[in-house]
Amino acid sequence: MKPIEGEAPMFEKLEIFRMAQAMAAHAGARQAVVARNMANADTPGYAARDIAPFAEAYQGQDRRFAARATRAAHLTGAPGGGGFETVRRPGGMSDPNGNSVSLEAEMLNAVEVKRQHDRAIAIYKSGLTILRAAAGRR
Repeated sequence: MKPIEGEAPMFEKLEIFRMAQAMAAHAGARQAVVARNMANADTPGYAARDIAPFAEAYQGQDRRFAARATRAAHLTGAPGGGGFETVRRPGGMSDPNGNSVSLEAEMLNAVEVKRQHDRAIAIYKSGLTILRAAAGRR
């Protein structure tokens, strides 16, 4: 069955797929912040930045992943989306030039982000396998 133009395919409306997509988007945004921190490791006065953890963003404290109105006829949800807000990472010790980026800490953050992205892909693949099994295809 071909989806109607402008409509999302049925599997994109399942919460597990929405969550996996949101987790992958969060990991991508956080990787960009980590890369920016590493690129500015020698910039005088630069403060290390980060974004809110995925659990906080997804559980409704942040409206990016909440239900959104995709058509004017929808009665609930907020229109549009939004980016991730970066904030100064607390507790960083500064170098004499005022820079608070630790390359070691940023490498550990990059590994954590990769694991989050890999977890999102695994969730998506598992959900797809279950959906295919339920549809009778292997």
